Amino acid sequence: MPEKIAIVGGGAAGFFAAIAYAEANPANEVSIYERGPEFLTKVRISGGGRCNVTHACFEARALSERYPRGKRALIPPLHRFSTSDTIAWFEERGVRLKTEGDGRIFPVTDSSQTVIDCLVNTAKAEGVRLFARRGVNAVDRQARGFDLKFSSGATAHCDRLLLATGGTRSNSGAQIARSLGHDLLPAVPSLFSFHASEKWLRALPGVSVTDVEASVPKTSLRERGPLLITHQGVSGPVILRLSAWGARVLHEVDYEFTLRLNWVPLLSEEEIQAQLRSLRESNPNRRAINSPIAELPARLWGQLALAAGVERETRWTNLSRENANRLTSQLLRTEIAVTGKSLNKDEFVTCGGVKLDEVDFKTMQSRIVPGLYFAGEVLDIDGITGGFNFQSAWTTGWIAGKAMAAP
Repeated sequence: MPEKIAIVGGGAAGFFAAIAYAEANPANEVSIYERGPEFLTKVRISGGGRCNVTHACFEARALSERYPRGKRALIPPLHRFSTSDTIAWFEERGVRLKTEGDGRIFPVTDSSQTVIDCLVNTAKAEGVRLFARRGVNAVDRQARGFDLKFSSGATAHCDRLLLATGGTRSNSGAQIARSLGHDLLPAVPSLFSFHASEKWLRALPGVSVTDVEASVPKTSLRERGPLLITHQGVSGPVILRLSAWGARVLHEVDYEFTLRLNWVPLLSEEEIQAQLRSLRESNPNRRAINSPIAELPARLWGQLALAAGVERETRWTNLSRENANRLTSQLLRTEIAVTGKSLNKDEFVTCGGVKLDEVDFKTMQSRIVPGLYFAGEVLDIDGITGGFNFQSAWTTGWIAGKAMAAP
């Protein structure tokens, strides 16, 4: 009698697992149950609607370093299904991909619909049964397999079960995992921007800087990369990465802390002072707030100079040594009081989930409940921004699907 496989969660990991299973074992029945009205909603909005499929990092150990949670556990799986495998998988199914300068990989169409169509059409072609608006509220373990209870009141039986329900904040997948005996680490947000109320910063929405070092004093948190000033504070890749590595630390202080920014990480204090002296000699009568160094945006430079106590009418020839020192310090060590957070809506990643030592990463099967499997963000795995969360979804989904299909 054919086996019945149930996959709870119609996202990236769930679809990849279903397709991997169906391709390996077409005689059996595979069903995806999605609580919402649409499949692959996170794929749809990822990367501003372009879908950041993966990242151009091709060595498993180096790739694993992009995961604040799960990096050690992911090394063997990433050897088995790597970035190269992801690229080949999609291109073999007609999705041409391109690599951007920062390493992010997108479909050449710049449309997430291309990825969605590929996954849905491939799943249908392989005979996967797709059920939207079919939330699984509870699972009862039986002597053989599992009984599923749906939000409608209906029930179904499956021989093997995969939970791929995404982040575990207010998530039915987490409740099911707990009910079956698993221990979960509490979910807290990851990948978020910072709120700040400094007036000079609020005057600069839309200003971006390509290379900024951001850190949190009295912690080991330190990242470097592009920063964007928003109406509410600061965002951009450097802030999102910092928030990912600091997800639990920043949660513990209720997102109120000091953020330190080095706007010119390529320059030392002595090099900054030398550039200021050079400007004093070459442009003595020019106003200091109008003469940025290190290709900083003019509006940002002006606000930093004012924040350092430089008067608007001060000419370079009149810039005091004290003001030059303050300006240097401001460039290297601007401190901003962070007063809250905003979730990055393209990612909405959570930190937390099923404990990794309770899962066999050779198969993604539970070490506690035979026949129960996990894939994607329901596990305590999360990556920084840039396609890494999708890569872990493809990898763990593919491994789970292949393992469930094995005799």
